[in-house]
Amino acid sequence: MDFESLIPEKDKSESVRINNVFMIVFFVLSIYECNPELDVFIKLIDFSEHFLISSEYIYNMMQIFRIIPFLFLSHFVLSQNLSGVWRGAMMQNGTKMEKATLIYFDLSINDGTVEGNTRNEIYNTETFAIKKLKGTAKDNSLELKEIVVAKKTSPSRIQWCRLICSLKYNKVTGYLEGSYTSSDCRNVAGTIIVYRTDATFAMEEKPTESHHWFDVFQTDIQKGFKAPEIRKKERENFEFEPIYFDYDKAEIRPEHYAFLSSMIKVVEGHTDLRVKVTGHTDADGSDAYNDDLSKRRAEAIIKFFTDRGLSRDRLEFDFKGEKQPVDNNDTPEGKQRNRRVDFEFI
Repeated sequence: MDFESLIPEKDKSESVRINNVFMIVFFVLSIYECNPELDVFIKLIDFSEHFLISSEYIYNMMQIFRIIPFLFLSHFVLSQNLSGVWRGAMMQNGTKMEKATLIYFDLSINDGTVEGNTRNEIYNTETFAIKKLKGTAKDNSLELKEIVVAKKTSPSRIQWCRLICSLKYNKVTGYLEGSYTSSDCRNVAGTIIVYRTDATFAMEEKPTESHHWFDVFQTDIQKGFKAPEIRKKERENFEFEPIYFDYDKAEIRPEHYAFLSSMIKVVEGHTDLRVKVTGHTDADGSDAYNDDLSKRRAEAIIKFFTDRGLSRDRLEFDFKGEKQPVDNNDTPEGKQRNRRVDFEFI
């Protein structure tokens, strides 16, 4: 930004006083952001007269300084965004996910500094370890170091190593993933992938829940699903599109394949979600014929879904013939809009 261009011509000769005004504007604007009912702009005008700087220049400076708190805030929020409880898997190099150690993170991030705990559990056992950690957060990345083992069970075959983790948040998938080594065990290295959860981080010996979540997690990874919080947002923001058909046809146009495939991913990502498919026609033809045609259109969508792996019990269909038009049937354009299939989540 060209700050000089914001200074009115008559003020350029007064630029020696600008530094003083900068501090005043920033201070008063900070008061205004917290107390917008205060008439601080009038106070700034008084200041401007004292420093021989025009009110127009003061106003321009307010707009500039209005940006600054948001620059700091965005950095703070970005770091804070990774706070919370995460759970997932840690796989030593050469180990498949089904043999992974379960890992939980309880992270508190403040101004780029990370404090918290990790918990390791052996699948379907009560074997565990809780370790304190410290680290740093920058942008979407975390550097974490376990510093002490606070609690553990000690089967003879288990050695609880203190880990050093480098993790990065993937904004597309919602997973926090990366690699680890150990500060006190040789030849220990592998990968970690975790997702944010509303579950409680267990500080006691016994876990607060069963390990069924890990079975679901493995399936999610195998199917290429995104993390639960991302899938939830996608469901909430998902916008249905009607599927249009040619005259007297029930074949799906290829242009709709991508949308239908995206809907499959949303439905598969939520075990409690089902889809209702409803077929429609324009007003040409008899009621009986149009009822059958709208049914065939709905069935074509159902077949598209099931052919691509979506379970039939996740689907419900209905058909309305010409009874529920969304446009008039007096023009080709109106008839085209009526030859459709609609959707809703149930």
